[in-house]
Amino acid sequence: MTLIKSISGIRGTIGGTAGDTLNPLDIVKFTSAYASFIRKHTPGGSNKIVVGRDARISGEMVKNVVCGTLMGMGFDVVNIGLATTPTTELAVTMTGADGGIIITASHNPRQWNALKLLNNKGEFLTAQDGAQVLESAEREDFLFADVDALGKYTEDDSFDQRHIDSVLALKLVDVEAIRKAGFKVAVDAVNSVGGVILPKLLTQLGVKYKMLYGEPTGDFAHNPEPLEKNLSGIMNEMKAGGDYDLGIVVDPDVDRLALICETGAMFGEEYTLVSVADYVLSQTPGNTVSNLSSTRALRDVTLQHGGQYTASAVGEVNVTTQMKASQAVIGGEGNGGVIYPESHYGRDALVGIALFLSNLAHKGCKASELRATYPNYFIAKNRIELTPSTDVDAILREIKEIYRNEQVNDVDGVKIDFPNSWVHLRKSNTEPIIRIYSEASTMEEADALGKEMMQQVEKLQ
Repeated sequence: MTLIKSISGIRGTIGGTAGDTLNPLDIVKFTSAYASFIRKHTPGGSNKIVVGRDARISGEMVKNVVCGTLMGMGFDVVNIGLATTPTTELAVTMTGADGGIIITASHNPRQWNALKLLNNKGEFLTAQDGAQVLESAEREDFLFADVDALGKYTEDDSFDQRHIDSVLALKLVDVEAIRKAGFKVAVDAVNSVGGVILPKLLTQLGVKYKMLYGEPTGDFAHNPEPLEKNLSGIMNEMKAGGDYDLGIVVDPDVDRLALICETGAMFGEEYTLVSVADYVLSQTPGNTVSNLSSTRALRDVTLQHGGQYTASAVGEVNVTTQMKASQAVIGGEGNGGVIYPESHYGRDALVGIALFLSNLAHKGCKASELRATYPNYFIAKNRIELTPSTDVDAILREIKEIYRNEQVNDVDGVKIDFPNSWVHLRKSNTEPIIRIYSEASTMEEADALGKEMMQQVEKLQ
């Protein structure tokens, strides 16, 4: 059982003892600390906080505890029900709320859940703000409301359509071109909220679709991380015929987007952002940002369009912070996270789908043909499980010293850039592991580089 407190929120497994898991007592503590932070930093606000959740089995329980605690802290709660992470982010600004809590553990398996914390802009708290919340939770210095100042509770299920309306209104989303293209797609919604909102989006875009795992039961049909090894169901559906133009895969909270070519082969989760950026840059030249663990292909495409590319530390808030500093017109993360400031500063699979389909419609080609136009890199993703005694910082310092004669970036873990490849080691924000990502011109080379680094780390443990 595990409880992880990080830049990505408060995340843990359900059940177990207080202080060690995401259980009702700890949910109350962290929610109270967040409410105290919002009260302090949003004086004269609306006194409203939005709450949305994915379809996880534990979501109803966690939602009830969160909403009751917020009311006990004197905040009015707007519960938007089953909702994607980007929908919840947009709902904060649409309602003029002081903040929001998204109840989702993203790509983690079914036994996990999490509280993702938003400010009044519908954006994730910064690392500094998050640290204040954690400190407050440790001190338990909460002031709960008296009986006459308790918050009110309302439910509002209008935000799926309001989110879709905002996507369809984007200048670069060419609804007419998509409708004329007559696309047919297969969709893997992994038994979560994608199964609720994506049929509505696709219908309004005039796209025919077949849903796989569309019932939002929270009992995920497969590992919910949208990686090739977990997607045999939709890949086999594509290969079996059915005349699909594209396969669409989202994670449980619909902020990551993976695509599958008409052949049944992966478009490549790293290339979701590359393709969308190519389209955006062709219409609105500018700069781009992705994190250190993302493919070099975005850099290459950005340079081709005359823009500047910048790498940020891993973590959505780090990417958005760098995007604002670089005035980037598009950015995101190589895990299929598209951030388009014209919409909002958050990863949004709906925006990604609409922009990708616009690109495909304009190009008038097949998905596999579009993929072939981009630089070809391969990323191997390895991991090392951590034990309580593992000193990650010491290991990373040793790795940095071993490769001191190479180009090394230690903004987030250690990234070593070689002339034709790179490898990035960092402690995960969401799981008790060291992630080791490596990229090269072939998967064999990338995996060999990652395995070599794993052996180095194992020697140092």
